[in-house]
Amino acid sequence: MQMRKLGNLEVSALGLGCMGMSSAYGPPADTAQMVALIRRAHDLGVTHFDTAEAYGPFTNETLLGEALAPIRDKVVIATKFGFNIDPDTGARGPGTNSLPAHIRRVAEDALKRLKTDRIDLFYQHRVDPAVPIEDVAGTVKDLIAEGKVLHFGLSEAGVHTIRRAHAVQPITAVQSEYSLFWRGPEAELLPVLDELNIGFVPFSPLGAGFLTGKIEDINLIQNKLGLEPAGDTPTAHSTTIILANEPSGQWIKRSPYENPQMLANLDLSRAASASGIAVEQIEHVLLRANRPLDAPERIPGQELIDALQANYPAVVRLVGEEWFRAAMNRRGGTQRAQGAQ
Repeated sequence: MQMRKLGNLEVSALGLGCMGMSSAYGPPADTAQMVALIRRAHDLGVTHFDTAEAYGPFTNETLLGEALAPIRDKVVIATKFGFNIDPDTGARGPGTNSLPAHIRRVAEDALKRLKTDRIDLFYQHRVDPAVPIEDVAGTVKDLIAEGKVLHFGLSEAGVHTIRRAHAVQPITAVQSEYSLFWRGPEAELLPVLDELNIGFVPFSPLGAGFLTGKIEDINLIQNKLGLEPAGDTPTAHSTTIILANEPSGQWIKRSPYENPQMLANLDLSRAASASGIAVEQIEHVLLRANRPLDAPERIPGQELIDALQANYPAVVRLVGEEWFRAAMNRRGGTQRAQGAQ
Protein backbone atom coordinates (compact mmCIF):
# COMPACT_ATOMS: atom_id res chain seq x y z
CA MET A 1 0.00 0.00 0.00
CA GLN A 2 1.38 3.38 -0.99
CA MET A 3 1.23 6.24 1.47
CA ARG A 4 -0.09 9.77 1.01
CA LYS A 5 0.03 13.02 2.93
CA LEU A 6 -2.98 14.83 4.37
CA GLY A 7 -1.13 18.04 5.04
CA ASN A 8 1.64 16.68 7.23
CA LEU A 9 -0.32 13.60 8.36
CA GLU A 10 0.77 10.41 6.60
CA VAL A 11 -1.97 7.89 5.80
CA SER A 12 -2.45 4.95 3.47
CA ALA A 13 -3.39 5.91 -0.10
CA LEU A 14 -6.81 4.37 0.49
CA GLY A 15 -8.70 4.41 3.74
CA LEU A 16 -11.81 2.81 5.16
CA GLY A 17 -14.92 4.75 6.11
CA CYS A 18 -16.90 2.77 8.66
CA MET A 19 -20.29 4.54 8.75
CA GLY A 20 -22.21 1.84 6.89
CA MET A 21 -21.18 -0.79 9.39
CA SER A 22 -23.38 0.79 12.06
CA SER A 23 -25.89 3.12 10.40
CA ALA A 24 -27.30 4.75 7.27
CA TYR A 25 -27.50 1.68 5.02
CA GLY A 26 -29.85 -0.58 6.91
CA PRO A 27 -29.50 -2.42 10.25
CA PRO A 28 -26.09 -2.52 11.92
CA ALA A 29 -23.87 -5.30 10.64
CA ASP A 30 -22.62 -8.15 12.81
CA THR A 31 -20.01 -6.75 15.20
CA ALA A 32 -17.62 -9.71 14.97
CA GLN A 33 -17.70 -9.61 11.16
CA MET A 34 -17.04 -5.87 11.10
CA VAL A 35 -14.16 -6.19 13.57
CA ALA A 36 -12.70 -8.82 11.26
CA LEU A 37 -13.21 -6.55 8.24
CA ILE A 38 -11.49 -3.59 9.89
CA ARG A 39 -8.53 -5.72 10.93
CA ARG A 40 -8.36 -7.29 7.47
CA ALA A 41 -8.21 -3.79 5.98
CA HIS A 42 -5.19 -3.09 8.15
CA ASP A 43 -3.60 -6.37 7.02
CA LEU A 44 -3.98 -5.08 3.45
CA GLY A 45 -2.12 -1.90 4.36
CA VAL A 46 -4.92 0.49 5.32
CA THR A 47 -3.92 2.85 8.13
CA HIS A 48 -6.68 5.49 7.81
CA PHE A 49 -10.05 4.73 9.46
CA ASP A 50 -12.96 7.17 9.48
CA THR A 51 -15.93 7.35 11.89
CA ALA A 52 -18.10 9.95 13.68
CA GLU A 53 -20.20 10.38 16.80
CA ALA A 54 -23.26 10.64 14.52
CA TYR A 55 -22.83 7.11 13.17
CA GLY A 56 -25.16 5.10 15.36
CA PRO A 57 -24.96 7.49 17.11
CA PHE A 58 -21.88 6.51 19.10
CA THR A 59 -21.89 2.80 18.21
CA ASN A 60 -19.56 3.14 15.22
CA GLU A 61 -16.89 4.78 17.35
CA THR A 62 -17.28 1.96 19.87
CA LEU A 63 -16.90 -0.62 17.10
CA LEU A 64 -13.79 1.05 15.74
CA GLY A 65 -12.30 1.35 19.21
CA GLU A 66 -12.71 -2.38 19.76
CA ALA A 67 -11.33 -3.33 16.35
CA LEU A 68 -8.28 -1.08 16.45
CA ALA A 69 -7.31 -1.45 20.12
CA PRO A 70 -4.62 -4.10 19.42
CA ILE A 71 -3.04 -1.97 16.66
CA ARG A 72 -3.82 1.54 17.90
CA ASP A 73 -0.32 2.92 17.43
CA LYS A 74 -0.20 1.70 13.82
CA VAL A 75 -3.30 3.51 12.55
CA VAL A 76 -4.86 6.96 12.09
CA ILE A 77 -8.36 7.42 13.50
CA ALA A 78 -10.57 10.23 12.22
CA THR A 79 -13.85 11.13 13.90
CA LYS A 80 -16.23 14.07 13.80
CA PHE A 81 -18.31 16.50 15.85
CA GLY A 82 -20.91 19.08 14.91
CA PHE A 83 -24.41 17.61 14.85
CA ASN A 84 -26.94 18.42 17.55
CA ILE A 85 -26.79 15.10 19.40
CA ASP A 86 -27.51 14.77 23.11
CA PRO A 87 -24.27 13.29 24.52
CA ASP A 88 -26.13 11.44 27.27
CA THR A 89 -29.11 9.96 25.40
CA GLY A 90 -27.99 10.04 21.75
CA ALA A 91 -31.22 11.84 20.81
CA ARG A 92 -30.80 13.82 17.60
CA GLY A 93 -31.96 17.41 17.79
CA PRO A 94 -32.49 19.76 14.86
CA GLY A 95 -29.57 21.28 13.03
CA THR A 96 -25.98 21.48 14.16
CA ASN A 97 -24.09 22.21 17.36
CA SER A 98 -20.49 23.39 17.33
CA LEU A 99 -20.56 25.39 20.54
CA PRO A 100 -17.13 25.14 22.19
CA ALA A 101 -18.46 23.29 25.25
CA HIS A 102 -20.22 20.77 23.03
CA ILE A 103 -17.10 20.18 20.94
CA ARG A 104 -15.16 19.44 24.11
CA ARG A 105 -17.79 17.01 25.37
CA VAL A 106 -17.83 15.18 22.02
CA ALA A 107 -14.04 14.90 22.11
CA GLU A 108 -13.95 13.51 25.65
CA ASP A 109 -16.67 10.96 24.93
CA ALA A 110 -15.05 9.92 21.64
CA LEU A 111 -11.75 9.27 23.38
CA LYS A 112 -13.50 6.84 25.71
CA ARG A 113 -15.42 5.04 22.98
CA LEU A 114 -12.36 4.79 20.75
CA LYS A 115 -10.25 3.47 23.66
CA THR A 116 -7.50 5.95 22.96
CA ASP A 117 -5.76 8.96 24.46
CA ARG A 118 -5.83 11.08 21.29
CA ILE A 119 -7.94 11.68 18.20
CA ASP A 120 -5.65 11.76 15.19
CA LEU A 121 -7.99 13.80 12.99
CA PHE A 122 -11.00 15.69 14.38
CA TYR A 123 -13.43 17.02 11.76
CA GLN A 124 -16.30 19.45 12.07
CA HIS A 125 -18.95 17.25 10.42
CA ARG A 126 -20.99 20.14 9.06
CA VAL A 127 -20.49 23.89 9.35
CA ASP A 128 -22.63 25.44 12.10
CA PRO A 129 -24.05 28.77 10.90
CA ALA A 130 -24.71 29.82 14.51
CA VAL A 131 -21.09 29.52 15.64
CA PRO A 132 -18.27 31.53 14.01
CA ILE A 133 -15.80 29.15 12.40
CA GLU A 134 -13.02 31.01 14.20
CA ASP A 135 -14.51 29.84 17.53
CA VAL A 136 -14.66 26.27 16.26
CA ALA A 137 -11.07 26.34 15.05
CA GLY A 138 -9.95 27.97 18.30
CA THR A 139 -11.59 25.24 20.38
CA VAL A 140 -9.92 22.49 18.35
CA LYS A 141 -6.65 24.41 18.61
CA ASP A 142 -6.96 24.25 22.41
CA LEU A 143 -7.66 20.50 22.25
CA ILE A 144 -4.55 20.08 20.13
CA ALA A 145 -2.51 22.03 22.69
CA GLU A 146 -3.82 19.65 25.36
CA GLY A 147 -2.77 16.61 23.31
CA LYS A 148 -6.31 15.25 23.00
CA VAL A 149 -6.49 16.00 19.27
CA LEU A 150 -3.61 15.91 16.81
CA HIS A 151 -5.10 17.36 13.60
CA PHE A 152 -8.09 19.50 12.56
CA GLY A 153 -10.40 18.86 9.62
CA LEU A 154 -13.59 20.20 8.04
CA SER A 155 -16.31 18.34 6.14
CA GLU A 156 -18.44 19.82 3.37
CA ALA A 157 -17.12 23.33 4.00
CA GLY A 158 -16.93 26.14 1.46
CA VAL A 159 -13.64 27.73 0.46
CA HIS A 160 -14.21 30.97 2.41
CA THR A 161 -14.95 29.01 5.59
CA ILE A 162 -11.83 26.93 4.99
CA ARG A 163 -9.64 30.01 4.66
CA ARG A 164 -11.04 31.58 7.85
CA ALA A 165 -10.61 28.41 9.89
CA HIS A 166 -7.14 27.74 8.49
CA ALA A 167 -6.00 31.20 9.65
CA VAL A 168 -6.77 30.22 13.26
CA GLN A 169 -5.72 26.56 13.26
CA PRO A 170 -4.07 24.95 10.23
CA ILE A 171 -6.41 22.44 8.62
CA THR A 172 -5.02 19.02 7.82
CA ALA A 173 -7.85 17.68 5.66
CA VAL A 174 -11.19 18.54 4.12
CA GLN A 175 -13.72 15.81 3.46
CA SER A 176 -16.32 16.24 0.72
CA GLU A 177 -18.29 14.13 -1.73
CA TYR A 178 -16.44 13.42 -4.98
CA SER A 179 -17.04 10.80 -7.65
CA LEU A 180 -18.08 10.27 -11.25
CA PHE A 181 -21.53 11.15 -9.93
CA TRP A 182 -20.48 14.49 -8.41
CA ARG A 183 -17.36 16.39 -9.53
CA GLY A 184 -18.18 19.73 -7.92
CA PRO A 185 -14.92 19.97 -5.91
CA GLU A 186 -12.90 20.34 -9.10
CA ALA A 187 -14.12 23.90 -9.71
CA GLU A 188 -13.04 25.74 -6.53
CA LEU A 189 -12.31 23.41 -3.66
CA LEU A 190 -9.38 21.38 -4.98
CA PRO A 191 -7.38 24.43 -6.15
CA VAL A 192 -7.76 26.09 -2.73
CA LEU A 193 -6.71 22.92 -0.92
CA ASP A 194 -3.62 22.67 -3.13
CA GLU A 195 -2.82 26.32 -2.41
CA LEU A 196 -3.06 25.83 1.36
CA ASN A 197 -1.45 22.35 1.42
CA ILE A 198 -4.61 20.78 2.84
CA GLY A 199 -5.36 17.13 2.13
CA PHE A 200 -8.56 16.03 0.42
CA VAL A 201 -10.62 13.04 1.59
CA PRO A 202 -13.46 12.21 -0.83
CA PHE A 203 -16.48 10.33 0.45
CA SER A 204 -19.15 8.40 -1.48
CA PRO A 205 -16.76 7.72 -4.38
CA LEU A 206 -19.31 5.24 -5.75
CA GLY A 207 -22.20 7.70 -5.63
CA ALA A 208 -23.81 5.92 -2.64
CA GLY A 209 -23.88 2.75 -4.72
CA PHE A 210 -25.51 4.14 -7.86
CA LEU A 211 -22.26 3.91 -9.85
CA THR A 212 -21.77 0.22 -9.22
CA GLY A 213 -24.29 -0.77 -11.87
CA LYS A 214 -25.81 -3.13 -9.32
CA ILE A 215 -28.86 -1.03 -8.48
CA GLU A 216 -31.17 -2.19 -11.24
CA ASP A 217 -34.36 -2.75 -9.23
CA ILE A 218 -35.37 0.70 -7.98
CA ASN A 219 -38.18 -0.86 -5.98
CA LEU A 220 -35.53 -2.21 -3.61
CA ILE A 221 -34.53 1.37 -2.84
CA GLN A 222 -38.15 2.43 -2.51
CA ASN A 223 -38.82 -0.35 -0.02
CA LYS A 224 -35.72 0.50 1.98
CA LEU A 225 -36.78 4.13 2.24
CA GLY A 226 -40.41 3.26 3.00
CA LEU A 227 -41.70 4.91 -0.16
CA GLU A 228 -44.34 3.72 -2.60
CA PRO A 229 -43.13 1.16 -5.20
CA ALA A 230 -42.13 2.62 -8.54
CA GLY A 231 -43.46 -0.29 -10.55
CA ASP A 232 -41.57 -2.84 -12.58
CA THR A 233 -41.46 -1.15 -15.98
CA PRO A 234 -38.11 -0.39 -17.63
CA THR A 235 -38.96 3.33 -17.53
CA ALA A 236 -39.43 3.38 -13.76
CA HIS A 237 -35.88 4.70 -13.29
CA SER A 238 -36.66 8.07 -14.79
CA THR A 239 -39.64 8.77 -12.53
CA THR A 240 -38.51 7.20 -9.27
CA ILE A 241 -38.55 9.57 -6.32
CA ILE A 242 -35.99 9.09 -3.54
CA LEU A 243 -34.45 11.27 -0.87
CA ALA A 244 -31.33 13.26 -1.62
CA ASN A 245 -29.29 15.63 0.55
CA GLU A 246 -28.90 18.98 -1.15
CA PRO A 247 -25.93 21.37 -0.59
CA SER A 248 -28.33 23.66 1.29
CA GLY A 249 -28.74 20.96 3.92
CA GLN A 250 -32.42 20.52 3.08
CA TRP A 251 -33.80 17.13 2.11
CA ILE A 252 -35.90 16.96 -1.03
CA LYS A 253 -37.37 14.20 -3.16
CA ARG A 254 -35.82 13.53 -6.53
CA SER A 255 -34.46 10.74 -8.69
CA PRO A 256 -30.72 10.08 -8.94
CA TYR A 257 -31.36 9.39 -12.59
CA GLU A 258 -32.14 13.07 -13.11
CA ASN A 259 -28.37 13.55 -13.10
CA PRO A 260 -27.61 14.14 -16.81
CA GLN A 261 -24.45 12.03 -16.66
CA MET A 262 -26.00 9.13 -14.79
CA LEU A 263 -26.66 6.91 -17.80
CA ALA A 264 -23.15 7.48 -19.14
CA ASN A 265 -21.75 6.54 -15.73
CA LEU A 266 -23.83 3.36 -15.68
CA ASP A 267 -22.60 2.52 -19.18
CA LEU A 268 -19.06 2.91 -17.88
CA SER A 269 -19.65 0.59 -14.93
CA ARG A 270 -21.32 -2.01 -17.13
CA ALA A 271 -18.47 -1.88 -19.63
CA ALA A 272 -16.02 -2.31 -16.79
CA SER A 273 -17.92 -5.30 -15.49
CA ALA A 274 -17.93 -6.88 -18.93
CA SER A 275 -14.14 -6.49 -19.00
CA GLY A 276 -13.73 -8.01 -15.55
CA ILE A 277 -12.84 -4.70 -13.91
CA ALA A 278 -14.61 -3.37 -10.84
CA VAL A 279 -16.07 0.13 -11.06
CA GLU A 280 -14.35 0.81 -7.71
CA GLN A 281 -11.06 0.57 -9.60
CA ILE A 282 -12.23 3.10 -12.19
CA GLU A 283 -13.09 5.50 -9.37
CA HIS A 284 -9.57 5.05 -8.02
CA VAL A 285 -8.18 6.15 -11.40
CA LEU A 286 -10.47 9.19 -11.47
CA LEU A 287 -9.41 10.34 -8.01
CA ARG A 288 -5.72 9.86 -8.76
CA ALA A 289 -6.07 11.76 -12.02
CA ASN A 290 -7.43 14.81 -10.22
CA ARG A 291 -4.87 15.07 -7.45
CA PRO A 292 -1.07 15.33 -7.26
CA LEU A 293 0.75 12.11 -6.48
CA ASP A 294 1.25 13.15 -2.86
CA ALA A 295 -2.49 13.69 -2.29
CA PRO A 296 -4.76 11.16 -0.62
CA GLU A 297 -7.63 9.17 -1.98
CA ARG A 298 -9.85 6.75 -0.20
CA ILE A 299 -12.68 4.33 -0.89
CA PRO A 300 -14.88 4.27 2.19
CA GLY A 301 -17.60 1.99 3.39
CA GLN A 302 -16.98 -1.49 1.99
CA GLU A 303 -18.78 -4.09 4.10
CA LEU A 304 -17.43 -7.32 2.64
CA ILE A 305 -13.83 -8.45 2.96
CA ASP A 306 -13.76 -9.78 -0.62
CA ALA A 307 -15.05 -6.45 -1.97
CA LEU A 308 -12.55 -4.54 0.13
CA GLN A 309 -9.64 -6.62 -1.11
CA ALA A 310 -10.72 -6.17 -4.73
CA ASN A 311 -10.56 -2.37 -4.46
CA TYR A 312 -6.84 -2.01 -3.87
CA PRO A 313 -4.99 -3.20 -7.02
CA ALA A 314 -3.57 -0.47 -9.22
CA VAL A 315 -5.56 -0.11 -12.44
CA VAL A 316 -3.95 2.78 -14.30
CA ARG A 317 -4.00 0.61 -17.43
CA LEU A 318 -7.67 1.57 -17.72
CA VAL A 319 -6.87 4.88 -19.38
CA GLY A 320 -5.46 2.97 -22.33
CA GLU A 321 -8.63 0.96 -22.84
CA GLU A 322 -10.66 2.18 -25.82
CA TRP A 323 -14.03 1.57 -24.15
CA PHE A 324 -12.90 3.46 -21.04
CA ARG A 325 -11.71 6.45 -23.01
CA ALA A 326 -14.94 6.53 -25.04
CA ALA A 327 -17.03 6.46 -21.87
CA MET A 328 -14.95 9.20 -20.26
CA ASN A 329 -15.31 11.30 -23.42
CA ARG A 330 -19.09 11.09 -23.08
CA ARG A 331 -18.67 12.41 -19.54
CA GLY A 332 -16.13 15.10 -20.47
CA GLY A 333 -13.51 13.43 -18.31
CA THR A 334 -10.85 12.05 -20.65
CA GLN A 335 -8.44 14.92 -20.20
CA ARG A 336 -8.25 14.40 -16.44
CA ALA A 337 -8.18 10.65 -16.78
CA GLN A 338 -5.06 10.86 -18.89
CA GLY A 339 -3.30 12.27 -15.85
CA ALA A 340 -3.43 8.84 -14.26
CA GLN A 341 -0.85 7.62 -16.74
